[in-house]
Amino acid sequence: MTKYFRIILLSILITAFIVPSFISAENLEQKCLLLTQTGCGNISSSQCRAELEQCEDYYQQESERIEADLSKTSEEKKTLQNKIYSLNNKIQNLNYKVYQSNLVIKDLGVQIEDTKDSIVTTSSKIDDSRDKLANILRIIYEEDQKPMIEVFLSEKDLSGFFDNLVALEILSNENKELLQNIKILKTNLVHQEENLGGERDDLEDMVKIQRVQIEENAKTKQEQQHYLNITEQEYQKQLQEKEETEEKAAAIRARIFELAGVPAAPTFGEALEIAEYIETLTKVRPALLLAVLTQESNIGKNVGQCYLKNPSTGAGVGIRTGNAINRVMKPSRDVSHFLSITKDLGRDPYNTPVSCPMSYGWGGAMGPAQFIPSTWVIYRNELKQITGKPGDPWNIKDAFLAAALYLKDYGAAKQTYNDEWKAAMIYFSGTSRRTKYNGYGCYGDSVMKITAG
Repeated sequence: MTKYFRIILLSILITAFIVPSFISAENLEQKCLLLTQTGCGNISSSQCRAELEQCEDYYQQESERIEADLSKTSEEKKTLQNKIYSLNNKIQNLNYKVYQSNLVIKDLGVQIEDTKDSIVTTSSKIDDSRDKLANILRIIYEEDQKPMIEVFLSEKDLSGFFDNLVALEILSNENKELLQNIKILKTNLVHQEENLGGERDDLEDMVKIQRVQIEENAKTKQEQQHYLNITEQEYQKQLQEKEETEEKAAAIRARIFELAGVPAAPTFGEALEIAEYIETLTKVRPALLLAVLTQESNIGKNVGQCYLKNPSTGAGVGIRTGNAINRVMKPSRDVSHFLSITKDLGRDPYNTPVSCPMSYGWGGAMGPAQFIPSTWVIYRNELKQITGKPGDPWNIKDAFLAAALYLKDYGAAKQTYNDEWKAAMIYFSGTSRRTKYNGYGCYGDSVMKITAG
């Protein structure tokens, strides 16, 4: 009895642990939707973030599962498409063979008609030769039946009689030989007609078989096309599911990002919190990101001291002095993008701070991460996928994320000294070579020194 009691108790304990987990997993999607729609409610910020991160993991797993299904469905599509392509080639090849066989059948028909005409002509020759031979034989017979006295009286001499007789015999033999040859020709022609007819019958049978094969292949192709259509529908459905999952994941990430509510110029602790979360998205070390942003704007404290005033020339003024400054923004590269960015964000483009030009090149860099407009637009869509809204280069969190994405694209996610140094140099000047335009590498050295410190 004790043994059974222990088994029952163990079952109850297992159920107590498993069932809530099962229910929690089953309702996780609904909970995550609620979090994105209404927020965290009255729970603490740390608990909210923990639940949001749990939802982020859930959507990540869902995205990976759908991606695997998409790959499988895509392979099935390719297989069916290859089969349909192969069947199309087979059908086309069979059509060519049918067409070729029909041409041969027509040619055989012409040959058979020509052979029939030859047989008729040969038969006519046989009849004519037979008549001629019959006349010769009749004459010879009549000559044989004449009395000797009549023969002598009808010919001037005896030699003339024998000459006529010999000539008739020769003519008779030649006609016999001719008749025999004509008969042989007719026999050959009849055989040829029969052979040609047999070939034509065989080809007609082959054409019938090929047409049956074409019909069967067309039917198979139709069935496979039907399955391909079903597969395509499933593929599009999975694509939609993946898109919806990515949108939900982006909404979750946006909520997490919003939890780090910091001012335009954050404290180091606030900046570190943002950088640590961004590392989970980009694999770029917080130390490197903060070092680059320290170099660029002292982490948002210095975001530019110039205003653009003339979009045609790119000239502007100093914010503090009001003095005219040339080369504030390059018109052919950046001005149109800058006007588009500020319009989307509801900013006045001619009273929005940007960087002033250095002793060489152009100014026009925006916000804490100091992106030039033509580079910022490259990352705008990627930022929207992550945060769920258009990227704002003057928003500290958006600037942090865009900077990390840029550094990642140039190898910083590898987290080696050389890769991070090169990424920092490219961030600053577009090249990792030590040139006079990028301070012979001092920028990269300085960033790595800050990173180490």
